[in-house]
Amino acid sequence: MEISTLATYHCLAFVWYFFIAYSITHIRTEERPSEVFLYGGQWKYLTVLNLVLQAIFYGVSFLADVLRLIKKLRCAKCVISSRDLLFSVLAFPVSTFVSISFWTLYIYNRELVYPKSLDGVIPLWLNHAMHTAVLPFAVLEILAMPHRYPAKKKGLILLGFVTFLYISWVLWIYSVTGEWVYPLFALFSPAGLAAFFTGSLAVIISFYNFGEFLNRMIWGQSKFCFSLLSI
Repeated sequence: MEISTLATYHCLAFVWYFFIAYSITHIRTEERPSEVFLYGGQWKYLTVLNLVLQAIFYGVSFLADVLRLIKKLRCAKCVISSRDLLFSVLAFPVSTFVSISFWTLYIYNRELVYPKSLDGVIPLWLNHAMHTAVLPFAVLEILAMPHRYPAKKKGLILLGFVTFLYISWVLWIYSVTGEWVYPLFALFSPAGLAAFFTGSLAVIISFYNFGEFLNRMIWGQSKFCFSLLSI
């Protein structure tokens, strides 16, 4: 893609995610179903955190495009490094995990992850914007341009650390409220919950590896190719 086309795409994607994040975080609390508790607000849900993550990523991507257009290449290199790290370690694997895990559980038993009572609060289009559209957006980003992945050890350590932070947040909320962020967690014993979290980490790591594989298959791993297309 031409840089100007990429800039337009990244700008539109940023505006889209900002709008979706704004829409979901400004649902009035009095409209919430009784199953949804107030502590932590919308920020306890991985879906909402992912929307903010995507908005940040596309904002950084747009900034990188603008810097390339105005020939501020030294600044652009720093922003591009941040953009690629953000995409490879978080934006792609988290979006993929949110979409696939949500719809898998939804099909199995929606009450475990998205109670039917939410249909009266969150419109269908917003549900799909949060849980469906995030996956094709992530794939389109890989198709649109190459991203330099970090060393495997570094990437997995960063991904594991962020996963640990979210699990800690979920456990903290339970310790304070006695309520689980997702009804699914109430089905597990402590050992079962530990196994579930470990399995979830394994799944999200597999999505990280899948993103790296797609990036390499589409764009190759030539350093010259990356430097040419990134700057």
